[in-house]
Amino acid sequence: MGEVRYTYCDGLMGRMLLAANERGLRSINFAASKRAERPQADWREDRGFFSETIRQLRAYFEGELREFDLPLAPEGTEFQMRVWQSLREIPYGETISYGQLATRLGNPKASRAVGLANGSNPIPIIIPCHRVIGSDGSLVGYGGGLENKKILLALESRQRALIATA
Repeated sequence: MGEVRYTYCDGLMGRMLLAANERGLRSINFAASKRAERPQADWREDRGFFSETIRQLRAYFEGELREFDLPLAPEGTEFQMRVWQSLREIPYGETISYGQLATRLGNPKASRAVGLANGSNPIPIIIPCHRVIGSDGSLVGYGGGLENKKILLALESRQRALIATA
């Protein structure tokens, strides 16, 4: 895995912890989340290492960037990796259901497994798990909290007025 570097970045949803190794970005954690990760004792703080990641995140939050171009290094099972790759194929500003995502992966009955993999996504925003919704169109499940999911979907649908109220 190599040396892990980290820094903090502020975004629309508050403070985020970014962590990466030599292969790429491995996690984004919302500091206010109940599942927030903390830097480990052997991690090294290095803000300069994340300059491009922070630049792209800021451009995304300003509505100027629709697709991230960063090396990513998520860690997960083969199935999780397939789900996370499929998430990256959901176009900016669009949503699909867990069932639709399971069908894309070739197993229409795997919507619960897809939901679990989606919820385990270590790199939210960049791997856009917020674009997956319930089959009835409802906002369900988001590791960073449903309010943050609302903010991201409002941003991508160009409804910035909703962000202030989310």
